[in-house]
Amino acid sequence: MKIAVASEKNMVTEHFGHCENFNIFNIEDNKIIKEESIPNPGHRPGFLPKFLAEQEVNVIMSGGMGQGAVDLFSEHKIEVITGVTGDAKKAVLEYLKGKLISSGSVCHEHQHNENC
Repeated sequence: MKIAVASEKNMVTEHFGHCENFNIFNIEDNKIIKEESIPNPGHRPGFLPKFLAEQEVNVIMSGGMGQGAVDLFSEHKIEVITGVTGDAKKAVLEYLKGKLISSGSVCHEHQHNENC
C-alpha cells in the first residue's frame, strides 16, 4: 500500500492542491518500509488525482480538499482522508493504528473553493 500526504516539507498542508510536496509512504505488514518526498508537479483541474494514481497511491491525506478532487480520487479508488494536521509521518502512523479517521473536511467557503 502507498499513502500520500499533501505537505509543506514534513507538515500536512491545509489545502491539498496547493501543497509544496507529497510525502509518499510505502506500507507493508502495517509498517512504513520506505518514505520519499516528491514535489507537487502543479495544480491543474483533475491532474493530481490521476498523477497520484499513476504513482500507485492508495490513500491521500490532507487538511482540506475540494469536492471535485474527492470525487476524482474516488474514481481512481483512492481513499481520501481530510482534516489531518501536524507531522505527515505521525499522521500515517496514526492511520495505520486505526486512530485517524477522515473528518470529511471539504472546502466550500473560501477563495480556493474549486481549487483545493
